[in-house]
Amino acid sequence: MRKLIVLEHISLDGVIQSGGGPDEDTEGGFAYGGWSAPYDDDAVGALLQKQLSKPFDLLLGRKTFEIWEAYWPQHADAWRGVMTATKYVASKTRTSSAWQPSVFLSGDIPAHVAKLKQQPGPDLNVWGSSNLLQTLMPHDLVDAFWLMLYPVTLGSGKRLFAQGTLPAAFKVTESHIGASGIVVVHYERAGAIKTGIAGG
Repeated sequence: MRKLIVLEHISLDGVIQSGGGPDEDTEGGFAYGGWSAPYDDDAVGALLQKQLSKPFDLLLGRKTFEIWEAYWPQHADAWRGVMTATKYVASKTRTSSAWQPSVFLSGDIPAHVAKLKQQPGPDLNVWGSSNLLQTLMPHDLVDAFWLMLYPVTLGSGKRLFAQGTLPAAFKVTESHIGASGIVVVHYERAGAIKTGIAGG
């Protein structure tokens, strides 16, 4: 079974919008595009490159796909895997792209994704795609979060858990703190929530 891994640059207040550049995603009047850039960190960059070098396919929302479709074919030397990975795109309007291999999904997205997870192949990585995530999480389709947490609050913008998620426990399988204050944490699902008495 393939795992579905959510990978995000995220602020302390949960914003995942437009970390990469000023014009990446200005929807909603978001004015802080490129907020992650001042925290570039060689050690965190090395961890990111290690993660990106693993086998993967991509599951993306249409908006993220279109940002990437315009960018990555011209910058493929920085991330070879993004060109060969199958891009599964959730979209009500798009059905094709010159950027291949890509497969467009419409209709019952949770059902499509559940089926994809049962098929052989590499893990499915989700980057950005904030609207798609709000569909995936309530259907218990996320197996792991690989988060880069930045020491900044943005006040507004698209958030990772904007519409909540199902109750679930996670365990930390990897964590690092970069020199610029970025905390990289890999959370894997660890069953149901356990309760008790604090200090007991």
